[in-house]
Amino acid sequence: MSAKRLPKKPSSIDVAVGRNVRIRRMVRGMSQAQLASRLGITFQQLQKYEVGANRIGTGRLVKIANTLSIPIAALFDGADTDPSRSLLALVADARAFRLAQAFAAIDNSTLRLSIVYLVEKIAVAVPPTPRRRRRRK
Repeated sequence: MSAKRLPKKPSSIDVAVGRNVRIRRMVRGMSQAQLASRLGITFQQLQKYEVGANRIGTGRLVKIANTLSIPIAALFDGADTDPSRSLLALVADARAFRLAQAFAAIDNSTLRLSIVYLVEKIAVAVPPTPRRRRRRK
């Protein structure tokens, strides 16, 4: 009789590296399909890397860094901090990334400050929605 193996949870480093792959891919304006194609993998495999569900092997890390024109060390940024509290986790969200890009394009500092105040007021006024938990199959 064999014991049932529990699926391995991704380590915080796996999550951080995957998140950094996602951020760097979005900065380059690449889709998951485009990067996956250049790496010779499926976009589903890239998705698993980006959420930290699958570990990225050393050779593949080198290929990802070369494809994104970044040093390998950049893929480990924030790996030593709690991933959920990292600013990098925020920009890994596509909408937050778009907001940051649009904000960066505004040159007028008074207008930028007004936008910050507006967003802060909205954040205080809107009650947080409870996060849904994914069902396990």
